[in-house]
Amino acid sequence: MRTTLSIAEDALLVARRLAERERISLGEAVSELVRSGAQARIAEPTRTQKLRGRFALLPARDETITIEHVRELMEREGI
Repeated sequence: MRTTLSIAEDALLVARRLAERERISLGEAVSELVRSGAQARIAEPTRTQKLRGRFALLPARDETITIEHVRELMEREGI
């Protein structure tokens, strides 16, 4: 199918590199990238946020939040 697309330049560069590497047309490369992106999203497990009481838990981080973190954030937000 023939169509016209407006895509970001970085996406075009990725598609061109794939086309050159696989020795396929640019259209075939774009189609392949779209299909693989769609498959990845379908295969991704949907995550529901865990609740503690009525509050959603934040994802685990590798740092301890200190009062200094909170104060800095409050200053940035003007609270």
